[in-house]
Amino acid sequence: MNNIQINFNSARFITSAPDINQMPEDSGVEIAFAGRSNAGKSSALNTITQQKNLARTSKTPGRTQLINVFELSPGKRLVDLPGYGYAKVPEEMKLKWQAALSIYLQKRESLKGLVVLMDIRHPLKDIDQQLLQWASDSQLPVLALLTKCDKLKPGQRNSEVLRVRELVTVFGGDIRVEAFSSLKGLGLDRAKNVLNEWLLQDDDAAVDADGETA
Repeated sequence: MNNIQINFNSARFITSAPDINQMPEDSGVEIAFAGRSNAGKSSALNTITQQKNLARTSKTPGRTQLINVFELSPGKRLVDLPGYGYAKVPEEMKLKWQAALSIYLQKRESLKGLVVLMDIRHPLKDIDQQLLQWASDSQLPVLALLTKCDKLKPGQRNSEVLRVRELVTVFGGDIRVEAFSSLKGLGLDRAKNVLNEWLLQDDDAAVDADGETA
């Protein structure tokens, strides 16, 4: 197993794409972040990379409708997908984005994992469940981060994590559920460990292949 650790602090912005077709070349390894507009997605990205302004946090959720791509190292990227489910976004735009998101999850070869962010106080809304089902159908591993967990007492927090873990079993697939707080750094190490595992899987495969005897 590869013991290399990804340097998340090295993340740098490389492009904003208005749609899936204008993203960087479909090669290497990509991890996408998705969530409702008020789930704390930008804050989570900033916390994981230890960069306050990498993903801009807005007081108006749903404002950014671009796909923001960040490079960690050549061929390793984090992708910030537009927040979904915001009430002031026109319904036509919501439907268009959902269709594009579905295509991205199912067709993007470099996509190796999906981080779904949900407010721990309001998890598993309809669109969250649809996203988890898409990922499961595409055999894409998921890390479900229950954000803003500092808002709950430890007992409530643990109970909610266990409840959501039980509920997501209905989707099948590889879905890990963890509590997360950008404010307090709770769950940060666990999240980084999962991302590290996903980002290095191609490296591990290459090592295994090189180590094989013909």
